[in-house]
Amino acid sequence: MMNKIVALVGTAHIHTPGFVKRLQARSDITVKGVWDHDAARAQKWAEALSAPVVADVGAIWADAGIDGVIICSETDRHQELVLAAAAAKKHMFVEKPLGLGAADAKAMAKAIEKAGVIFQTGYFMRGQGIHRFLRQQIQAGAFGKITRVRMSNCHAGSLGGWFDTDYRWMADPAISGCGAFGDLGTHRLDIMMWLLGDPVSVTAEVGVATGRYGDCDEYGEGLLKFPDGAIGVLAGGWVDVENPVPLLISGT
Repeated sequence: MMNKIVALVGTAHIHTPGFVKRLQARSDITVKGVWDHDAARAQKWAEALSAPVVADVGAIWADAGIDGVIICSETDRHQELVLAAAAAKKHMFVEKPLGLGAADAKAMAKAIEKAGVIFQTGYFMRGQGIHRFLRQQIQAGAFGKITRVRMSNCHAGSLGGWFDTDYRWMADPAISGCGAFGDLGTHRLDIMMWLLGDPVSVTAEVGVATGRYGDCDEYGEGLLKFPDGAIGVLAGGWVDVENPVPLLISGT
């Protein structure tokens, strides 16, 4: 297998340590550089990867030897970085949410499609065996007519103070694009839509439990109606002690 050359662009996200660990374990991937607008943060992760710090992100776009980038910046920086990566024909993984809202996400999607590069955002659940199996079973008609689907994706982030210091921006929707419900609930929304198609109607409610992060929502529930009549309920939150990630599909 040919060795792949990548760069880490932005290291703000709470998943950055996980990406670094994966990169450290991959002998077939070389990290050519690390960039972040926060120089100290860039230095920290560059040292962990034994890679150089890149002071000007433009050098990454201009480097023809870099095949792709992993973008783990704050969400409000995604559009600028993604558009530049697409223009430079860099394959990319971009942490989710892709954008602050529909407008910038669609602009990025358009640029990515035009560039013809390989792209993935952080909705990893499609790659999990259980969800791939369920999709196959649904397509084979094993559930009959699906009547309802219930999914949750929750953890104790607010209770544990996960976003108090280095990742405080993730609890500021002006920077992150969402609160708890958007952070975790959209993983389940992605799976619901992958299994059942685009919903025809949606309603949702969010709430604040601890107030630790001001008025940033800490939990939420959504109710969706799908084209074939199935009703979906999804939950996402940062205030669940048991970290529940259940899934229920009912059919005839």
